[in-house]
Amino acid sequence: MNTADYLLERSIPERVALIFGKAQYTYQDLRDASQRVAGELLDQGVQPGDRVAILGNNSLFWVACYLAVMKLGAIAVPLASTLTPDEVTGLMRFVHFKIICAERRVLRTYAEVLKDAPLLSDEILSQPGRSEWPQGEAITSLDQEAALMFTSGTTSSPRLVRVTHRNIQANTDSIIEYLDLNSDDRIMAVLQFFYCFGTSLLHTHLRVGGSLVMANSFVYPEVVLQQMEDTECTGFAGVPSTYQTLLRNSTFPRRQFKAMRKLQQAGGKLQPVLIDELVKSVPQARVFVMYGQTEATARLSYLRPEDLPAKLGSIGSGIPGVTLQVIGEDGCPVKPGDVGEIYAWGENISPGYWNNPEASAEKFFDGVLHTGDLATVDADGYIYVVDRKADFIKSYGFRVSSQRVEECIVEIPDVVGAAVIGEPDDVRGEAIWAFVVQRSGAQLSAADIISYCGGKLANYMVPKEVVFLDRLPMNAHGKIVKNELRKLAAQKNP
Repeated sequence: MNTADYLLERSIPERVALIFGKAQYTYQDLRDASQRVAGELLDQGVQPGDRVAILGNNSLFWVACYLAVMKLGAIAVPLASTLTPDEVTGLMRFVHFKIICAERRVLRTYAEVLKDAPLLSDEILSQPGRSEWPQGEAITSLDQEAALMFTSGTTSSPRLVRVTHRNIQANTDSIIEYLDLNSDDRIMAVLQFFYCFGTSLLHTHLRVGGSLVMANSFVYPEVVLQQMEDTECTGFAGVPSTYQTLLRNSTFPRRQFKAMRKLQQAGGKLQPVLIDELVKSVPQARVFVMYGQTEATARLSYLRPEDLPAKLGSIGSGIPGVTLQVIGEDGCPVKPGDVGEIYAWGENISPGYWNNPEASAEKFFDGVLHTGDLATVDADGYIYVVDRKADFIKSYGFRVSSQRVEECIVEIPDVVGAAVIGEPDDVRGEAIWAFVVQRSGAQLSAADIISYCGGKLANYMVPKEVVFLDRLPMNAHGKIVKNELRKLAAQKNP
């Protein structure tokens, strides 16, 4: 089955699918919008296999374009609305889009680079024209590409991941199963749909006939929190930076979300002290700590909420249909306590990167995903991520996990977020630099951070430098960009 039909298969026309501000759109509204976009794309000559860009934020138009492109057997390429005009120009040359679907409010930013490009804007939803939802299958195999998704890498240039119809449907079924989602679920979507975590929220809630409340900015978290209460959201999902802000710099811990049943966390490690705060803040909700990668469509593992007290800090084990193993340098599964790389198998694993055979060969081996994340396991088989390979620091000859130092710093109640890097140092090999965001009104000093770490960590793990920032540099997916921190450190330590 085509993924567009798969996602809408269980929908009830009169039920609410999407909420944006005061506007509510039913599944019938969504179908009508999707058919209108599909008709326009057909008039523009879009055929199976064509790449169609979607440029904009979460909206009815975005979802309608995504569904229509897949229904026609074309390939959806979601673009972050934070891209620079030069980056969009580069992508147009690399991917060769048949057409670009773009919201009017973002077109001004890219007017110059898109002036000669074939465009489809959200104006068509209010204009008469062809509406179409072809009855036949535009795809001949579930292994055909449905989308090209950007990785959310934080240390190198992002890559385009080939995501097939099979990948999406397999991952969606798995997530629905372990989250126990149904048509009564309503998620607050602060994550953008152009990010695989955000797209997974769209997939799962459409598939069960639930609803999504769309927010396009997290600059003012209180606005989002109020909307969550007003719309009686049953679910919320965020990356670590999202929860750091909510728990340490908003009224979230003091509010009562009576309808809230499920909280999802993925997109990087949320420090155990913050997970504990999260559980206490919304005691009636089940907290799911998850792990995934764009190369796996979205999710790879989850920790059951009932396991949190005993396995705090773990990513759990593979989701339904996914096998995870931590493999050592000898090619064998590691023993408890030893460190190796996480490998993954399952129908959600991408076939590789778009037009990048070298990178694909480094990451994918006969259907096995080499995640690049180093981890250990305990005696019960629960997996604990130690760090990304690229983020390890060599201090005084010891390998230091940046995540362990970050975890220590965030234990300080006035710290909202922290990121740690290693910088070349004549004595240490690499000196540990900590970049810290503190709570509004707090007056922490560098000496406070260093002193606290000195009482908790071995000497070689204690930061040499502490830099306070108003906010940590984030990419479009809400992940910390450590390359930007390295540039900042180089400026301060030429």
